Amino acid sequence: MNRFSILALLVAVLSVACVLSRRPAALEPTLATAPTAIRLSATVPAESLTPAGILAPGDSRESLEVDGRLRTYWLHLPPAFDGTTPLPLVIVLHGGGGNGLRAAQMSGMTAKADEAGFLVAYPDGTGQSAEILLTWNGGSCCGYALDHQVDDVAFIRTLIDDLSARLPIDDRRVYATGMSNGGMMTYRLGCELADRIAAIAPVAGALNVESCSPAEPMSVVAFHGTADQHVLYEGGAPIVQVDPHPRVDTSVAESVGFWVEHDGCRPIPTREQTGSLIHNTYRDCAAGVGVELYTIVGGGHAWPSGEFSATDVMWEFFAAHPRR
Repeated sequence: MNRFSILALLVAVLSVACVLSRRPAALEPTLATAPTAIRLSATVPAESLTPAGILAPGDSRESLEVDGRLRTYWLHLPPAFDGTTPLPLVIVLHGGGGNGLRAAQMSGMTAKADEAGFLVAYPDGTGQSAEILLTWNGGSCCGYALDHQVDDVAFIRTLIDDLSARLPIDDRRVYATGMSNGGMMTYRLGCELADRIAAIAPVAGALNVESCSPAEPMSVVAFHGTADQHVLYEGGAPIVQVDPHPRVDTSVAESVGFWVEHDGCRPIPTREQTGSLIHNTYRDCAAGVGVELYTIVGGGHAWPSGEFSATDVMWEFFAAHPRR
């Protein structure tokens, strides 16, 4: 066989390999049926990944059907999980265009859960794809979820109900947090799921729902940078915007002020400043709830980490504010 024949044979073999590697999507294992070997934290060994339904410490891929739509999320059970002792649950919502894995990486909540002993759920929003460019219907934002009026409140309620039925969860200690579009959705959950969620911690979000009528008092700790150009601290139309829908965001003062009034707190906060961090605490709220705001002077559109960790601070706040 001459060298030209060998070359032709190699080309043919490579062509077949390429075709086989591009199997139809329907033949690929779906996220709902096969765990993906991606760790939520470097502290979790890949071998701890467990298929949905197996209740053991580690990470699993879970799914639910809500309103005829398959919804997915990642679930992390900490080493403290023994199958009998009720533990808190923290729900972490990704930003617009992200997914549950991105929320885990962004927040570092898995490592905190292992340290403090609570469960974490990282839900996925919706989009044209099941895995990327996902959004939440946070009121006036964003993307696919807004266009299709997806009922993400029903999804989170169903998620909480399903986990509570299958796992020993302390129903008085269910919490929610999220960033950007996920922060907007977190505010919305505070409005509509106050009967299930004890406290919320929106990061770089805005209270963008037309009406908010929480069934009970709600503890709130918010985080926002003054130089955020995606969700402006002072409110208004974004300076930097990816989502095509025109919107005017509620200011931080208005967003937090709603909860101050709803919870019957003193309107004038106790103010502490350390460098570029301003901490406002609104005291004497009703029913033992709390409202706090951390302002990062000069901070942008990001989850605070490093010297000041929003994850550490919000967990301390959550732990101090169970549902009464």
